[in-house]
Amino acid sequence: MLIVDDSAVARALIARQIEPHVRFAVVGAVSHVDAALAFLATDRADIILLDVAMPGMDGITALPSLLAAGQGARIIIVSSSTPTGGAAAVQALAHGAADTLVKPRPQGLSEFSDALLHKLDALALRGERVMAAPSAPPPMIGKARPEIIAIGASTGGIHALAKLLAPLPSAMTVPIVVTQHLPASFMPFFAAQLTAMARRPCDVAEDRMRLRPGRIVIAPGDAHITFAELGDGGAAIRLRYDRASSGCLPSVDPMFASIAQIWGDRAWGIVLTGMGRDGMEGARAMKAAGATMIAQDRESSVVWGMPGAVVSHDLADLVLPPDTIGAMIASGAVA
Repeated sequence: MLIVDDSAVARALIARQIEPHVRFAVVGAVSHVDAALAFLATDRADIILLDVAMPGMDGITALPSLLAAGQGARIIIVSSSTPTGGAAAVQALAHGAADTLVKPRPQGLSEFSDALLHKLDALALRGERVMAAPSAPPPMIGKARPEIIAIGASTGGIHALAKLLAPLPSAMTVPIVVTQHLPASFMPFFAAQLTAMARRPCDVAEDRMRLRPGRIVIAPGDAHITFAELGDGGAAIRLRYDRASSGCLPSVDPMFASIAQIWGDRAWGIVLTGMGRDGMEGARAMKAAGATMIAQDRESSVVWGMPGAVVSHDLADLVLPPDTIGAMIASGAVA
């Protein structure tokens, strides 16, 4: 991996946490973005640990260039500028970072080392690095347009959501509900980011909130989204706090299962990049009810755990990169 940080002390400190673990190797350590780009022009790194505040180009601005130069490398932001729940952390994830981590302090070095290795292991589960293929023309699904679209995501999901939502026309009235694995403190910033990405209002779900056309609703970080039918034909959100079988809170499974009960074959479910198997049991319920299930492809996923589980259990009608999913929705398959 490549460490990019203007502090020599930080570079050495981070490298020392990695070096004892033979499954990872530091192949380079540089002090600014231009040096990182020069390194990547001749050498490869599977993972880049990137600071934000540096001389010249800052880390968040540099993300697109580093992702292109890295040819499939995954980037973890390691910076005191991206505390958990901060707007900068959400912005980094939206621009393509796979994850974020706060820089270590002397009294918290052990916790930093454990957290860093956990995140590195999660990215290593992706297996052999592959390049994303150019997007093909969007396929079409023969079923009638859905009355609701539900999306589940985890590691790498914010960037994937940005690619999926960008092509959607602002006039689209189908409501979109999202369960993204994030802490509760992230959610206000995440909602604001999705509002800008999708050019439509995005709300953090509240209990008994009515589902409204043309809006996005995201699960809060401490509850599952489920739904209750209303007498006038609409639906309201009901939040649940019980433990899901996946162990996740919020979990994609309760959202999908509830949608299957109410909308059946009038719903689409989409599972984007993420570690683990959350969403697989819910996808099974949606398929049994006749819903359409779409999974993100391996090549474009940061971690092909959640979508891979859906695909391996033969629950996906289509397996596509996020931009193609969005183009399919925008092209007329969904009005």
